[in-house]
Amino acid sequence: MSHVPHELRDDFPEFEDRIHALKEDDAHFRNLSEKYHTLNREIHRIEVGEEHVSQFQEEDLRKQRMRLKDEIYGMLKA
Repeated sequence: MSHVPHELRDDFPEFEDRIHALKEDDAHFRNLSEKYHTLNREIHRIEVGEEHVSQFQEEDLRKQRMRLKDEIYGMLKA
């Protein structure tokens, strides 16, 4: 289990410029990115013990993050 947040620019370093451009120019991408960031921070707080949830809830949050990340990646590749 990682105790480092999964930032988009770290997960997709080859798309750093595209991430920045899409955040500025594409409202849908910006919304997805903000949701990802919020969800990512929540998962990080759980990982470091600042928040406590059931294992089922944590797994659900991780799945949500994975779905968002997949959609974001699809937009980055387009």
